[in-house]
Amino acid sequence: MRAKDFIPKPYQNAKIEGKVTWSSPSNIALVKYWGKREPQLPENPSISFTLSNCKTITTLGYSKRENDGKFSFEVVLDGEKKDAFKPKIETFFNRVEAYLPFLKDYHFKIETQNTFPHSSGIASSASGMSALALCLMNIEQTLVAPHDTPGGGQGAYDESYFFKKASFLARLGSGSACRSVEGPLVVWGTHDKIVGSSDLFGVTYPFEVHPNFSNYQDVILLVDKGEKQVSSSVGHNLMRDHPFAQERFHQAHYHLTALKKIFKEGNLEAFIGIVEREALTLHAMMMTSMPYFILMKPNTLKIINAIWSFRAKTGLKVCFTLDAGANVHVLFPENETKQVLEFINNELVAYCENGNYICDQIGYGAKKL
Repeated sequence: MRAKDFIPKPYQNAKIEGKVTWSSPSNIALVKYWGKREPQLPENPSISFTLSNCKTITTLGYSKRENDGKFSFEVVLDGEKKDAFKPKIETFFNRVEAYLPFLKDYHFKIETQNTFPHSSGIASSASGMSALALCLMNIEQTLVAPHDTPGGGQGAYDESYFFKKASFLARLGSGSACRSVEGPLVVWGTHDKIVGSSDLFGVTYPFEVHPNFSNYQDVILLVDKGEKQVSSSVGHNLMRDHPFAQERFHQAHYHLTALKKIFKEGNLEAFIGIVEREALTLHAMMMTSMPYFILMKPNTLKIINAIWSFRAKTGLKVCFTLDAGANVHVLFPENETKQVLEFINNELVAYCENGNYICDQIGYGAKKL
């Protein structure tokens, strides 16, 4: 599909006011997206596990207003008005207005909450922007006439188009948000071995996945809950003149190709090798950009070394990955949960800020509430 395929025909139905609620999860990339071009397009493909417990719940209230050429909205987080979030939403609305031409015809009240602590250091942009995009899609769904809808249907988009457009819109708010709409494995970025993959939206991984990866577990160790010194947006931009950028993009394609066989055969040792290498490569790109920066903390490295020692000693298939920050995602198959949680509580919790961590697992995407 092309971007212009998401521009709707003139709306046929009227909608004066209403309210809609969606829950959308965060995700953790296995092959990392790092480096982008306008408008919010990835320089390399990525694949992620959709999470289950770490999610954003957004209620979008809307009421008809006189179109004065401006956007009208308010943002409420956990019951408190948050004007600091308005510039990000304004930027998002500007980017998606061509695809949602009703935006200036309504006043919106965006009420949102996260199931994980706001200061936990987990990026909420993926879950937050995908939840908002899905709410907006629900509104558009009521405005279109049956004959205008791709795939037909009773005055509503068919499910495939609905989620593709929601992912497309979410991407324009936060790149990784396009991988939070569905699950459990989502690919974003064109790859010649992944059917239907696109730079424009995320797609559910279309091939066989071995039972070894069912209900995969993710324990998020909160090493540092403070604000990052360097934003992800700045980090992405630094890839433009990075001396190792092209080799990194090639590596991501290679790893995604290798994962196709790994997911089919259930080879957990090979899976660990790619996932940990991807995490370390991500941070290597940060440390070798100009200006360079380090987001890992001393306790991040202590956790990594402890995981390596524990894995060598026990033979368990536990591994780590990292986002663009200091916190550590501990990944492991469901049948190792008891031993790994004992290890976390006995050894790793000491490296977490105030002993905090979050238990999560693979999930299946967003839900309308």
